Amino acid sequence: MLTFQETTRFGRRVFLRVGGLSLGGLAASGLNEARAISSERPLSDKSVVFLFLHGGPSQIETFDPHMFAPVEIRSATGEVQTTLPGVTFGASFPRLAARAERLAIVRSFVTGDGNHDIKPVVGRESFGDIYSQVAGGNHPATGMPTNIALFPRAVEPAAEPAQTTFGNFTAAGPFGPASAPFVPGSGGPFQRNMTLAMPASRFDDRTALLRQLDGLKSSLDEAERAGIDGSRAKAYHMLLNGVADAFDLSREDNRTIARYDTAPLVRPENIDRKWKNYNHYVDNAKALGKLLLMSRRLCERGAGFVTVTTNFVWDMHADENNATMTEGMRYMGLPLDYAVSAFLDDLDARGLSDKILLVCCGEMGRTPKINAKGGRDHWGNLAPLILAGGGLGMGQVIGKSSRNGGEPNTDPVTIKHLIGTVMHALFDVGKLRVARGVPREILQMAELSPIPGLHG
Repeated sequence: MLTFQETTRFGRRVFLRVGGLSLGGLAASGLNEARAISSERPLSDKSVVFLFLHGGPSQIETFDPHMFAPVEIRSATGEVQTTLPGVTFGASFPRLAARAERLAIVRSFVTGDGNHDIKPVVGRESFGDIYSQVAGGNHPATGMPTNIALFPRAVEPAAEPAQTTFGNFTAAGPFGPASAPFVPGSGGPFQRNMTLAMPASRFDDRTALLRQLDGLKSSLDEAERAGIDGSRAKAYHMLLNGVADAFDLSREDNRTIARYDTAPLVRPENIDRKWKNYNHYVDNAKALGKLLLMSRRLCERGAGFVTVTTNFVWDMHADENNATMTEGMRYMGLPLDYAVSAFLDDLDARGLSDKILLVCCGEMGRTPKINAKGGRDHWGNLAPLILAGGGLGMGQVIGKSSRNGGEPNTDPVTIKHLIGTVMHALFDVGKLRVARGVPREILQMAELSPIPGLHG
């Protein structure tokens, strides 16, 4: 928890607390000590952005189109050639196809069942809980929460609330509320995770929080003019700027914001209102790019695990709730292609490609055969998975699928492999194994093997 307490006079009666680290009189030496504490922990210098495609995307219309198969199996949207010889993606992904050398495409990923939940992470809880249990709730130098979950309301206040029926990314996991994710814009966990010694009702959204932090910054400026110790003032400014500014996208260059903007790709008036998921389709188009931009900003400032999801929108049964494959991919595929491509380019331009690992998957795949209404149904025997960055082996396809695109035709990549990859990205596993006080469950995860062929 990051807590600000202010008395009637600023002076020296200001206390900041980040988790268990008191910054009441922190000088430059204190910040150096905080960095030393961080370096002693069994952490890598990397972050993970987990882009969860809630609802279960089709492996065939995304990254394994099977155009040689019969019409009822092959991609309903066609295919596009990638920069990797002989490798094609579904036609909704021309930008990612042009950047395939920066991706690892797993075509033998098995989630195990076709249920709606968040199984590609840990049980029914976010993997971020695992990270914050080891790293602490906040970065010891910047105050940034280490585990953050981003939903559309973090960037679009009018968006639908976070979907929690089929797996709750916002819930406290097995390690208790202290490890739960920081959820901007939620009106709930967000208030509990960041408090400024004022009624929680005054912090119902990110905008109100930023206003209050801006006010405190003004107080700091006045205090500095009154002669407050310079090193302590710098410490305060580091915390305030690191936490508040990261959530304020207006501080980005307008050209960068435009490169991430997915809203023009799928306009609300072009989405068929007969689908009950209409609002979710709209939210996805408006929010997805901005959420990935925010995730980069958060990782730059100390977040270790950021979950990004735009609610329950990949469930393309072609029923009363969900669109057909061809229509649904117009709503979902285009924003995903645009947003992830912008994210990859942004990381590359900022020298962050090796520091941030992007994991992109859902909780299951879709049936090899298109149903009579033009959709695909739940399928647990094969699902799409792509990864990018993190200093891992990109520009390759890992595994093969069967001729009907429904099962692996090579050794399966499982959820345990994915967990192993994330563990090796986030932690110095050797240090983690001998660290004191690490829960047994986390130590067991540290023993899991990563995705074969992905690590050097």
